[in-house]
Amino acid sequence: MDYLDVVTDDTGGSPIMQGADVSTLRRAADLGARFSYADGTQGDPLDILKSVGVNYVRLRIWNNPRSGYNNKDKVLQYARTVKAKGLKLMVDFHYSDTWADPGKQFKPAAWASHGISQLPTDVYNYTYDVCNSLKAQGTTPDSVQIGNEINTGMLWEDGRVVNNNFTNLGLLLKAGYNATKACNSGTQVIIHTARVESGARWFYDGIRSQGVQWDITALSYYCMWHGSLSNMASVVSDMRSRYGKPVIIAETAYPYTTANADGTANVVTSGCSGYAVSQTGQQANFAAVQNTARNAGAIGVFYWEPTWYAVPGNGWNPADINNSGNEWDNMAVFDRNGRLNPNIRWLP
Repeated sequence: MDYLDVVTDDTGGSPIMQGADVSTLRRAADLGARFSYADGTQGDPLDILKSVGVNYVRLRIWNNPRSGYNNKDKVLQYARTVKAKGLKLMVDFHYSDTWADPGKQFKPAAWASHGISQLPTDVYNYTYDVCNSLKAQGTTPDSVQIGNEINTGMLWEDGRVVNNNFTNLGLLLKAGYNATKACNSGTQVIIHTARVESGARWFYDGIRSQGVQWDITALSYYCMWHGSLSNMASVVSDMRSRYGKPVIIAETAYPYTTANADGTANVVTSGCSGYAVSQTGQQANFAAVQNTARNAGAIGVFYWEPTWYAVPGNGWNPADINNSGNEWDNMAVFDRNGRLNPNIRWLP
């Protein structure tokens, strides 16, 4: 079966999102990184990913990172490559010059002095500008994330949720939603938290109480941090029924080795019960996540940075990309030589 065939779910005709976040791939390509199929034949990494089922690419965007990567210009460039391969595109707005996640949501330097009276306008203008620039070059995003893993808000401190007060966060999310729809009404707006293990209702009830609209509910699930598959399934099912919107797992991954391929320690150094830390274990865990999420009603699963094997100069730190290493090299689905895990598959 052709892996580009459109598969739909049974609740609303939404295409199944067999996704990969390949945000470091542009830098890898510029450094001359090589990728190969499981049999050792070299190939384009997006073609290789398509051959094992990927149909959707996620790219993060930082406002003005010191590295010069994952900024607007680089996202526009790589979006052309993604779309030319027949893949769908999600743009993941961090609204920061660096990583945004549950532990940090730093304002971009250009907005550092802006308060809540100005920040919704910043979010609207920036989101619209990026979306419209993508649209103008013929690569309109199929979906966008308004914030990344915003468990307790974004653009801290102004957009942080304190004492269950979602007012400011609501203003920011509505600005992002409105900008996206003004750019292209068909682009789906995703709101993403890492709250699989606890607190999902608290968060989504909170933003809903502020009148925030969104199209897809997104969660992160890493078994080493977010608990059991059965709990993940319960949360996915609950989110789907409670809010009446499609649900995706926007991030997941699993290690294929405990070995470290560069001078920077790996962030994950062990696996989860029932799954070996091996290429076979990686495949088994990813398959279990996909099947569990889908059986619970999710319409898609994205693997986070499957192509980020250790390549000198493609470091994790946007302030020092040349000299920082890769904390994720043992989580990639390509080994330290750029060769694909022969077992890995994105499942329809």
